[in-house]
Amino acid sequence: MKAYPLQSITLEQATKLQFKLVDAITRNLSGNEVLTQGDLGVNPLRNQPLMTGKIEKVLADFFGVEDACLVLGSGTGAIRDGLHSMIEGSRQILIHDAPVYSTTQSTFDQLNMSTVVCDFNDPQAIKEALIENDNLDLCLIQTTRQQLGDSYDLASVIQLLRSIKPEISILTDDNYAAMKIEKIGAQCGADLSCFSMFKLLGPEGVGCVIGKSKFISKIRKAHYSGGSQVQGHVALAALRGLIYAPVALAISAQQVELIANELNSGRVTGIEEAVIVNAQSKVVLVKLNKPIAKHVLTASHALGAAPYPVGAESKYEFVPMFYRVSGTMATSDPEFENYWIRINPMRSGAETVLRILEEALKEAEECL
Repeated sequence: MKAYPLQSITLEQATKLQFKLVDAITRNLSGNEVLTQGDLGVNPLRNQPLMTGKIEKVLADFFGVEDACLVLGSGTGAIRDGLHSMIEGSRQILIHDAPVYSTTQSTFDQLNMSTVVCDFNDPQAIKEALIENDNLDLCLIQTTRQQLGDSYDLASVIQLLRSIKPEISILTDDNYAAMKIEKIGAQCGADLSCFSMFKLLGPEGVGCVIGKSKFISKIRKAHYSGGSQVQGHVALAALRGLIYAPVALAISAQQVELIANELNSGRVTGIEEAVIVNAQSKVVLVKLNKPIAKHVLTASHALGAAPYPVGAESKYEFVPMFYRVSGTMATSDPEFENYWIRINPMRSGAETVLRILEEALKEAEECL
């Protein structure tokens, strides 16, 4: 199986990213402010908790963008707020020809948006879509792979869109990509980037939108009341998690590579193939020699592997996760569900993953 996973940053790059974020913190917060739990309510100076506003400045400084805004609703809320701030005239939106993530489809439905679909892997298809749909003024790009065969380069797609239609508003879904790759959408020329802070070791329910201030100011205006804003102590918790996220995620990506290499070298009996994919996290897809995937998963969970995600790389997910293939894969070919499993090492090392897999395979074989 051929796949085109995103290029993860190295551990050295992740360490520098951590240092860069802490440096941005020192430029925007005093030492005394760091050692607090922030403030609450709608402060008249900014119509938001002052600490939340300062942390948003940290994030804008760190990512090198005009503005940043913390929102409620995690990554889904960030995308919904971002798209809402961009809608003008036509409610058509250009998207990649792939199954739409369920919560994104809900956002399209809520905002009464219709989609124009084209293959982002094919530059000519993008050109034709823009020419044939003259009133298109909005595009959503998911940075991580939606299908195994996806190979498009985020920066190249953004550049192409701008060259054909400079005024088009571009929003990128950077969930599962932020703090893992060198540049996310807003750093490649998109108007807004949206992602979940929960997926970056932060608290539940917090999302982030970064990019052009003309759109982010609309988001702030829409969240005027105190109850619809991220409070100071929650913003601080999101920032604390973000500090440790890049190194943790780089180590995980390193272990993914190691696991795939060990399995493809024949380290574990009963494995036909191991492929690294972004689905949506970077994981190892493992093909078994026999149709015993469901039995292997059941056995692995009894051996300590997590059976399902919480926030998909949240602070709660530290043991390796062994779970079924995506719904898209299962729908395309029922055999995927019988022969393939997904493994995300999370905070564990390759040796733990390989041990659990080997033991689970033995138990599954005995059940036959």
